[in-house]
Amino acid sequence: MERVVAYVDGFNLYFGLKHSGFKRYYWLDAAALAASLLKPGQQLVATHYFTARIRDNGHNVADRKRQNDYLEAVALQGVQCQFGHYLEKTRECRKCHASWPDYEEKMTDVNIAIQLLLDALDDAFDVALVISGDSDLTTSIHRVRQRFPAKRVIVAFPPRRYSSELKRCASGYLSIGEDKLRANQLPDSIVKPDGFMLQRPATWR
Repeated sequence: MERVVAYVDGFNLYFGLKHSGFKRYYWLDAAALAASLLKPGQQLVATHYFTARIRDNGHNVADRKRQNDYLEAVALQGVQCQFGHYLEKTRECRKCHASWPDYEEKMTDVNIAIQLLLDALDDAFDVALVISGDSDLTTSIHRVRQRFPAKRVIVAFPPRRYSSELKRCASGYLSIGEDKLRANQLPDSIVKPDGFMLQRPATWR
């Protein structure tokens, strides 16, 4: 039985869903999705989910609650979450030169690369399933395959996400269709061990 570890680029996946108009699939069971992409003779042994928590700007309480509830929900399914951060930067309008503060997500690709390499060194997988379309992961995937030729790295592209560089460096690739998203949603209600109930956000229906 081949051991598979999944590495989910939560930021890339989220924007793939958003740009596809798939808000109704945000309440996604990441581990179940990864398991549904396996071939016969493979077993999912771990799922890592990489993202960054939304920064408090005084106006996004509801957004932060939805994200926190989701991260708690997937963690209850055995998903291991790792967090990057947002870096403040100033953006400027090219026409009027007005400027405003904005935030850019950082560290997700680095965290994925490190976890992928550590797991390869620890012989934690036979196949790595990378759910992302971020070309910044090209070097890390290439190095793992170069250093561990017996291991395979498969890239699964989220909706509206694609990278020819990732396609070339991976052992194989596939695209995640709407049928997989629809079939692998979390239960609408999830009861935590302390009795608190997590609910699918009403706007994610």
